[in-house]
Amino acid sequence: MIDPNPKGEVWIFAEQEDESLNDVSLEICSKARELADRLGVKVGAVLAGWNVRELSYRLIAHGVDKVYYVHDTRLEHYRTQPYAKAMCELIAEHKPQIVIYGATPLGRDLAPRVASAMKAGLTADCTDLDIGDYRDGKTKTDYKNLFLQIRPAFGGNIIATIINYDRWPQMATVREGVMRMGEGDPRRRGEIIEKKVELDDFDLAVRLIERHREERKVNLKGARVIVAGGGGVGSKDNFQLIHDLAGAIGGAVGASRAAVDGGFIGKDYQIGQTGTTVRPALYIACGISGAVQHRAGMEESAKIIALNWDAEAPIFSVAHYGIVGDLNKTIPMMIRAIKERA
Repeated sequence: MIDPNPKGEVWIFAEQEDESLNDVSLEICSKARELADRLGVKVGAVLAGWNVRELSYRLIAHGVDKVYYVHDTRLEHYRTQPYAKAMCELIAEHKPQIVIYGATPLGRDLAPRVASAMKAGLTADCTDLDIGDYRDGKTKTDYKNLFLQIRPAFGGNIIATIINYDRWPQMATVREGVMRMGEGDPRRRGEIIEKKVELDDFDLAVRLIERHREERKVNLKGARVIVAGGGGVGSKDNFQLIHDLAGAIGGAVGASRAAVDGGFIGKDYQIGQTGTTVRPALYIACGISGAVQHRAGMEESAKIIALNWDAEAPIFSVAHYGIVGDLNKTIPMMIRAIKERA
């Protein structure tokens, strides 16, 4: 029978590539630390690879208590089956109650494979995580301290809270940027536990012949200034105004879902619940109405300037400064003013 009140560790999968940790792994560390403290358990991280032991200390600095380090030359580059076997064997041995992955291409490939093998539930693309209780109406059983997996549903129109009370571990993938990365404390102490996983010919059936990596063209998470355009910009040609303003102030270009769906700009530039979550020093929203899905991805910006012809637009509810006007007239005026002061 499933224990309604488990006490296993909270784990993260520490994604690394070319001896460098993915930012989302460090973002998840902060949330895992918070959840583990509420549950009164340790935080564990599974770090698999070759010659990456030094990354353990960075994980520990960000809140991890135990790093389960799987060291093997055959794990130098990610392949689904070897990594899945490593995760499954460690989960079976140590029985964590929660396992969290980044919702990266790698995480989205690995997590479902592990969930299927372990016969566990999995919630994808979470935007928040929490701990709460649940009462089973059929059996009248009270489940304490369950993992609450929170994510947008029905095209982002509602926020769903998903629980898994009868299969362990409880697992989720978390979108990049939605968790705030902590500063890290290099004075923290933790344990590095080296583990071995036996890999057979079946596990290694897929061979890596050649690698090609395309660098990400857009780094919205790292931008200190973002100029974002929405459906109100009107057209792909008119979106050049957003590029011009961003160029004038040395900012990055972003967009709302309406602008992306309208074909004004590519999906890599989308900000919001179904795009990238950003926290720049300055966010300028041009022609963006401010639907809740968009605001969720940018409302923690340090300073927000909103430009919209509609004085009742929801974007003004989160803006520090608002301009009611036609962006086709206002943006050129802003660019001229910026250049005159340069």
